[in-house]
Amino acid sequence: MEEIQLQLEETKELMQKAVDHTAAELLKIRAGKAMPNLLDGIMVSYYGTPTPLQQVASVTTPDARTLSIKPWERTLISEIERSIVNSDLGLAPQNNGELIILTIPPLTEERRKNLAKQAKQECESGKISLRTVRKDTNDSLKKLQKEGASEDEVKKAEDSVQKLTEQYSSKLDELLVKKEVEIMKV
Repeated sequence: MEEIQLQLEETKELMQKAVDHTAAELLKIRAGKAMPNLLDGIMVSYYGTPTPLQQVASVTTPDARTLSIKPWERTLISEIERSIVNSDLGLAPQNNGELIILTIPPLTEERRKNLAKQAKQECESGKISLRTVRKDTNDSLKKLQKEGASEDEVKKAEDSVQKLTEQYSSKLDELLVKKEVEIMKV
């Protein structure tokens, strides 16, 4: 039945979005080496408007432990510095008048464990999203059955939804394993 196929396609799309979102959140968890996406959440006041850091400066990694931020306008240096200090990154910016240098300290064992725990929580949130999508889809399928779809078709579709849930759940598990290895690597 066409409605059932549409439901399954939409389910697949929503589950992929949940996995993509989790992957993006995991990227923000720092793993001991300098990566420009570490600063993705930083907003800078640009002429009174909160603007993402990447839109007012270029961020580069001169080496594995350093981030270099070069604002498009020199007047933004103190604003960028303030935004970094006020963020929850725990980094101390150094400013030489043209660039802001961030030195990424090596992670302590305790910090690594906390980051691994944070990564686990992100993946669990992703799995909760998958289960929510599964529940919503199954509810819609039951509605279709009441509207005249055959019981066999609905049962088959529910099995497909379960398979999709397991498939995307294992993708989240893979993401978590990769991230934990990255975090724990000294």
